[in-house]
Amino acid sequence: MAFQLEASSSLSFSSSSIRKWAHDVFLSFRGEDVRQNFISHLYHALHQRGINTYIDNNLERGEEISSELSKAIEGSMISIIVLSKNYAESRWCLDELLKILECKEMVKQIILPLFYDVDPSEVQHQKGSFGEAFAKLRNKLKDEVKVTKWEAALEKVANLSGLELGDRNESEFIQDIIKWVDSVMVNRTFLKVAKHPVGIESRVRDIFQQLNMGRNDIVCMIGIFGTGGIDQVEIKDWGAKGRMEARALTWYQAWIWNINSL
Repeated sequence: MAFQLEASSSLSFSSSSIRKWAHDVFLSFRGEDVRQNFISHLYHALHQRGINTYIDNNLERGEEISSELSKAIEGSMISIIVLSKNYAESRWCLDELLKILECKEMVKQIILPLFYDVDPSEVQHQKGSFGEAFAKLRNKLKDEVKVTKWEAALEKVANLSGLELGDRNESEFIQDIIKWVDSVMVNRTFLKVAKHPVGIESRVRDIFQQLNMGRNDIVCMIGIFGTGGIDQVEIKDWGAKGRMEARALTWYQAWIWNINSL
């Protein structure tokens, strides 16, 4: 089934332009299923890791998602969608899903589906307990045009690479989510590097001397410690100038170090 996205005017800017995200992560979930347990633990873990996470705590919801919520979705680098048993019974959640998929196309937002006590095939084909919840909304709404859009969106998100809770405990599940978010943020966060950096060449020469750059019978490996956003391309370019093959191992920290105290 073809899935067509309706581009909003607020997303008319070029997707190739560099974006300044308002949030690292947006959480989409069905409150009655997971708010008081899994989501509260996940949000706490993300916050502890220094990941700026948007969570909607508004329990009173209307027929359409609010403009504030829509902007929060647009301004998030990553959307995590917790697909639980009753997710598809909420038109609010399904409209969030449509908006998230729109942002995936328009601003290259990254999506992580979490299959919480449901199988991906149940989401894709609206079967099992997940399908029963969706059927309740379909019968209540009686709007086949809207339902068709939601069906296509559920099929699309179920086919994305995601994480399943399965038989493991929630603590392990949350740790896997944090690792995934960390890896995405590392690859999507860039620091502006000066065109003509000052004081770099002398330091590079010192490194080359320490690594015995005149020898051709060794493989050099460089470990680089720093905050997220270090540009591996810059590192590679400097290495090429010395005609060496090196692997840059970058250790990222999700929290902010007080550099002045080091």
